[in-house]
Amino acid sequence: MAIDKKYISLFQDISVKAALASYPLIGKKDKIAADQAAVDSMRKNLNKINMNGQIVIGEGELDEAPMLYIGEKLGTGKGPEFDIAVDPLEGTNFAANNLPGALSVIAVAEKSNLFNAPETYMDKIAISSSQKDIVDLNFTTKKNIENLADFKNTNPKNLTACLLDRPRHRKKIDELKSMGVKLKLISDGDITGALLVAKPEFNVDIFLGIGGGPEGVLAASALDVFECFFQGKFIFDNDKDKMRANQMGIYNYEKKYELNEIISGDSIFCATGITSGDLVDGIKFENNSLTVETFITHKSSDFKKILKSNHKIR
Repeated sequence: MAIDKKYISLFQDISVKAALASYPLIGKKDKIAADQAAVDSMRKNLNKINMNGQIVIGEGELDEAPMLYIGEKLGTGKGPEFDIAVDPLEGTNFAANNLPGALSVIAVAEKSNLFNAPETYMDKIAISSSQKDIVDLNFTTKKNIENLADFKNTNPKNLTACLLDRPRHRKKIDELKSMGVKLKLISDGDITGALLVAKPEFNVDIFLGIGGGPEGVLAASALDVFECFFQGKFIFDNDKDKMRANQMGIYNYEKKYELNEIISGDSIFCATGITSGDLVDGIKFENNSLTVETFITHKSSDFKKILKSNHKIR
């Protein structure tokens, strides 16, 4: 079954209101307060929607409430069953310090069609083509770049790779530099980083490296609509993470997850800009109103657009 188109505007409204709730706290150096404002708004408004929703990707566990926690049930209890993934404020540091790239993000899928991901790291790789065997987490960085260059009929020096600027990526960064690949290093916000492979105008050919597992699932839900390639492997490096994975039904700690194993069926994805970044513009004050941009996808209708909305200040 497809998710009714009416839910596009409903979930757009959810992410927009969460973004607007955090807007007064931009640059106030309090990432916890900014995050909490977005969380509170998102919870309140999700509970107004006619649905049986359940959080499968959230900000914590039950004992970490008032965050939107994994397993939390939302909605009026009337209507379709949805799996929901949220990051009410992706890039808390960006918002707190008035830096580019803060977003409010939500993804919704039909029941049991969105991967229930543990809060651990994930090794990820993404490109615009859905064709397999071009890139793979098991390949070396050199092989991935050479294969991608061959596929695009170009030279590695004409490719751009996006990855988090972290010490753990030093070897990858050095390898990419040695091949002449152009680098786009990001400080945070690896949902946006992965999504930059989706459209040619973003000028990113490959996203790779280790980031958050929940963020990987959120990015995959949008990349699915663009028919991109995405592969992720969770990193379980301690007993606590392995035990949590077992509780979610994950027993193979070395498994690589393909896109269709992370997200299947119909889905809606919304990412609203709070501060301007590569994906969307941030909130802008104009003529006594706030202008907001949201990156939206809906798989069954092949809807993939950036929509603007205006909100009068009362």
